[in-house]
Amino acid sequence: MKVSIIGGGGLVGSCAGFALQAGKIVSEINLIDVNQELCEGQALDLLHGASLMAPQKITSSGTEGAKDADVIVITAGLRRKPDESRLDLINRNVALFRSILADLKKNTYKKEAIVFVVSNPVDVLTYLAVKELGLPASQVIGLGTVLDTTRLRSMLAQRLAVPPTQVNVTIFGEHGDSMVPVWSAAQIANIPLEKFPGVNATLIAEVEKKTRGSGAEVIKKKGGAGFAVGVSIADVVHSIALDDHRILPVSSLMNGAYGVRDVCFSIPTVVGRTGVKSHIEVELWSKEKTALLQSATVLKETISKVLKG
Repeated sequence: MKVSIIGGGGLVGSCAGFALQAGKIVSEINLIDVNQELCEGQALDLLHGASLMAPQKITSSGTEGAKDADVIVITAGLRRKPDESRLDLINRNVALFRSILADLKKNTYKKEAIVFVVSNPVDVLTYLAVKELGLPASQVIGLGTVLDTTRLRSMLAQRLAVPPTQVNVTIFGEHGDSMVPVWSAAQIANIPLEKFPGVNATLIAEVEKKTRGSGAEVIKKKGGAGFAVGVSIADVVHSIALDDHRILPVSSLMNGAYGVRDVCFSIPTVVGRTGVKSHIEVELWSKEKTALLQSATVLKETISKVLKG
C-alpha cells in the first residue's frame, strides 16, 4: 500500500511518516510539501534508517505523487495558536485546503483512494473534502477524536498507575471544544470505571479538563503536537491497510446515527480497506447524548457560516 502525506515536511506529517515506517506495514511512504527542500530532507532522514526498519519505498514529490496512492493523508495547514480554538482556524485554513483539493482533482488520484484529513479544524475540513472531491463519503475520513481519545486514556492511566493499553474510554463528537468523553462506557481492564479503586468524580473531572487543554498545552510548550498525532495517524492507516474492521473514533459523514446527518464528527466507526464500513450507535447517558447533539449543532453552524455562507 502506498501512502502519500501532503504536508509531509512539517511536524505532523513527518511524525506520521516515521510512525508508518516504524509500523512496517505499508509498502511506500511518499512525502509531499510546498517546502520541497524540507520535504526532501525528511524523506532522506527516513531513508537513512530504512535498513533497520522494513522493505519500504521512501519518496518525496509534488502533489502529482499522490495520483497512485492508496491513502492520501492531508496534514498541511496553519498551526493553531495557544489561545485559539480549532474552529478559529477555519477562516485561515479553508483557502489552503481548497487549493490542495483542487491539486488532487487536477492530478486525477485513484478512484478507490482513501482521503484521510488531519488538518484542523478536522471535522469541518473533512466535510469540505466530502462535498468537493466527488468521492463516496465512505472514502473520506478525518482523524477526528482519535488523538483526543488516546490523550484521555493515557492521562487517566497515569493518574491511576495502570497500563495505558488497559484503559478503554472514548471521546465522541468534535475534535475541539465540544468533544464528549463517554464515561458511561469507560472501563479499565474490563472493570467498569466507577468500580475501579481510586476513581471518583473529582479525578474524572481533573483528567477530562487536562485532556481538553492538552492541545494548547503542547503548542505552548513545544510548538505543536507531533509524536502522539503521528502514531494516531498510523493507527488509522494501518487499519485501512490491514482491512481489519477495527472500531475507531474517526470523523466521517453522519447518515442518521443519533439522529445526526450532514455533518462530519466522531462516533464509533468500523474502518477497513474501503474506508468507513459502518457506524455503531451505542447507548449513552442522557447528558452525553445531549452534549453530542450540541457538538453536531456547533459544527453545523460553523459549516453554514464559513462553507455555505
